[in-house]
Amino acid sequence: MRHESADTAWNPDEVLASLRQWATELGFSQIGVADVDLSSAEAPLMAWLDRGFHGEMHYMAAHGLKRARPAELVPGTVRVITARMDYLPQALPEGWQAVSWQRMATPSAAVVSLYAHGRDYHKVLRNRLQKLAERLAEAIGPFGHRAFTDSAPVLEVELASRSGLGWRGKHSLLLSRQSGSTFFLGEIYVDVPLPLTPPETAHCGQCTACIDVCPTGAIVEEGVVDARRCISYLTIELDGPIPEAMRPHIGNRIYGCDDCQLICPWNKFAQRARLPDFDTRIGLDRATLLQLWAWDEATFLRSTEGSAIRRIGFARWQRNIAVAMGNALAARADAVHETPDAPLRQAIRVALQAWLTQPPALGEQQAMVAEHVRWALAQLPADR
Repeated sequence: MRHESADTAWNPDEVLASLRQWATELGFSQIGVADVDLSSAEAPLMAWLDRGFHGEMHYMAAHGLKRARPAELVPGTVRVITARMDYLPQALPEGWQAVSWQRMATPSAAVVSLYAHGRDYHKVLRNRLQKLAERLAEAIGPFGHRAFTDSAPVLEVELASRSGLGWRGKHSLLLSRQSGSTFFLGEIYVDVPLPLTPPETAHCGQCTACIDVCPTGAIVEEGVVDARRCISYLTIELDGPIPEAMRPHIGNRIYGCDDCQLICPWNKFAQRARLPDFDTRIGLDRATLLQLWAWDEATFLRSTEGSAIRRIGFARWQRNIAVAMGNALAARADAVHETPDAPLRQAIRVALQAWLTQPPALGEQQAMVAEHVRWALAQLPADR
């Protein structure tokens, strides 16, 4: 990457002010500028990898320290423009956290992480980051750059916190005093010395709500997540069978998990998305397990077109729903959860048995999904 502009007369502070204005026009909530010296993050990164907390995300280990060395990932990089974009759907009601908790307490409901209710954020952010880079080029002349959003070995939270977009919360996500944590992050690696923006100080205090609420105990210490225990990893990143010991903790979450964000006090400041791209699609805010289990692969592909959900594929989608239906069969009333009525249990049992009688063609993953279906059926209490 090489800065090609012969014009060096631009005013850095004026350019930064313009960047902020352009970013707002493009739907971003905030931008910052970080340095590329992340050497202090190298030891924690390697310790996390050494503990195996990345699970089967082998690409994390393959790239190693390149994540903490932006100038090695993109030679010539001297600054990183960081950006965040709010994603809560516009139609989400006030008290959305309570609504989400209630859906998780309803065994028949299919719970999808809020970030995945709309369009695939990778496409939305990358397109708008590129437009932001083009606006910058119009102002200062051609320059070298590459835009990323969760798509390369980038320490996104580290860069974002160093550039003042927020601080790393105890759940390891970025937290902002203005927007909580319900936003996406993106970056533009650039070869021009833009002025740095100051970092944000941490404001979690003594609060451990996110650690305490995690259903699987995945937050093993402040700011450190063992992905192997994280429901988002288990339902999205993990390609094979979900460990049996983890299945009961998944409840009816079929794609991702929002618990640590729902409980966080800072999310009382969470902002609605500025872009319609993140509006809820295909009724994901009210879908039931049985409705989604009835999809064939063609329906899955059609319904998830343009969505981040599609990348897990139909087999993992069915695996996840099978686990959730098994948990619905096993559910008993307690202080939080409702008990499924007899007709619902019967409908789930019939649907699962029908799958075993005539399973869809899933290739190499056929046996994996079948095992989860049999596990689900085995969760029905003997007295039911």
